Amino acid sequence: MYASHEDIGCDCEDDSKHGVKKLKPDPDIDGGWAWMIVFSSFLVHVLIMGSQMALGVLNMEWLEEFSQSRGLTAWVSSLSMGITLIVGPFIGLFINTCGCRKTAITGGLLNALGWILSSYASNVHYLFITFGVTAGIGSGMVYLPAVVMVGEYFQKRKALAQGLSTTGTGFGAFLMTVLLKYLCTEYGWRDAMFIQGAVCLNLCVCGALMRPIYHKEETTEKERISSKTQSHLKELSCSAETLTSNGVLCEEEKDRQSKDHMPGILPASESKGATRLGKNIYILYILKTVSQLTVTVRNGFRTWYASYFGAASLFTNRMFAAFVFWALFAYSTFVIPFIHLPEIVKQYNLSAENDIFPLTSIIAIVHIFGKVILGIISDSPCVSAWNVFMAANFTLVTCILILPLMRTYVGLAVVCALIGFSSGYFSLMPVVTEDLVGIKQLANAYGIIICANGISALLGPPFAGWIYDLTKKYDYSFYICGLLYMVGILSLLIQPCIKKKKTATEKNIENGKV
Repeated sequence: MYASHEDIGCDCEDDSKHGVKKLKPDPDIDGGWAWMIVFSSFLVHVLIMGSQMALGVLNMEWLEEFSQSRGLTAWVSSLSMGITLIVGPFIGLFINTCGCRKTAITGGLLNALGWILSSYASNVHYLFITFGVTAGIGSGMVYLPAVVMVGEYFQKRKALAQGLSTTGTGFGAFLMTVLLKYLCTEYGWRDAMFIQGAVCLNLCVCGALMRPIYHKEETTEKERISSKTQSHLKELSCSAETLTSNGVLCEEEKDRQSKDHMPGILPASESKGATRLGKNIYILYILKTVSQLTVTVRNGFRTWYASYFGAASLFTNRMFAAFVFWALFAYSTFVIPFIHLPEIVKQYNLSAENDIFPLTSIIAIVHIFGKVILGIISDSPCVSAWNVFMAANFTLVTCILILPLMRTYVGLAVVCALIGFSSGYFSLMPVVTEDLVGIKQLANAYGIIICANGISALLGPPFAGWIYDLTKKYDYSFYICGLLYMVGILSLLIQPCIKKKKTATEKNIENGKV
């Protein structure tokens, strides 16, 4: 399904003199329709990630409506966010089989259905199924293709394109919060979810914009001449068969020609034969379609299975395995400040300053600029995207460890701004993943990465709350999660050193054998 960089970005043109294929650049790569793909991915982030960031508005309505505990009600939004990311590896199977466009359109319908069915909820457990599971799976089926398609359409400016598309999360968080507040005030939360489901049908339009890249190979003059000669030979053989069957044209053919000139005369046997022939052709067409679909599903499943469990498994790449280990701790470290900052502000008696300009808003606003700026820096030829990615990770983990030490609003605002900027490395994750595994395995590999992020988002906040219940302080939750995050970062640093040592020992062994 996914081709290499050259196949995606270029059409093949044969050189008749040397027999070498020249690469003809595709105008849609790094320009043209590629920017429509970025726009489509931006809207996907607005409608999916922005809506999930604004679920706090609905969470308050659910608490009043169903009178359940805060912990049980919070699982609705946690399930939706977690399942969106956790289903990533399974969405890779759909992409390998059906392609990004069909997967995204199906996911848009499923996501809208989840929102609409949730408007008829009678209890929280009903929302677990309709909103947490149904809408969550639909969101995952749109989110992964949106990221993969940007990676396919860009080669030179990947980081910038991913940064621009993922800024939709920040804009969506602001827009969807305002929209849901207005709808809940004017129509109530049930009608608000129904209207939001209609709005999410625009995800199908975003999926329709994800036009796949078709690879065309221009044939040489020799191939054209050979194809023409083969077609002429077929025509001559067919005419020879008709002429030499009895030496002349058959009498039956003459009779048919004479009957064709006589209008209104058609034997009953011929009409019956025509209907039977039409039925047989229709049955053969159905069988051919089913067989083609079966082959496509089988090939897609083989590719998906080989990526995870076969000899060419992604986990044989130790650097990628370390990347997955890092992802298990990364997302929760980013989410925890959003959850615990309001309580920290209350403990430090900073509510008046925070009401004027909330600290979480500072993180969200600077996060948008961080994605774009880090993307521009990573696309520069003198800077490695991996080095920018690691520097942003070290900045983020340092800020998480320092944040509990800040006691003033100014100090907390500065640290939150650094958290928002450094967390812009999320736009570099698809770029780094592609550098590790290649464009062919991007869908499957990034599916695993966001699955690890989903587990982190699902278990991280409850883990931090459990630490607070034991210690009665929010400081330890930041320290422990920051240290776990540091372990994940160190695993990314250790793997290249191990590779260098192994290559050095292998060279020494080869020299000794020589």
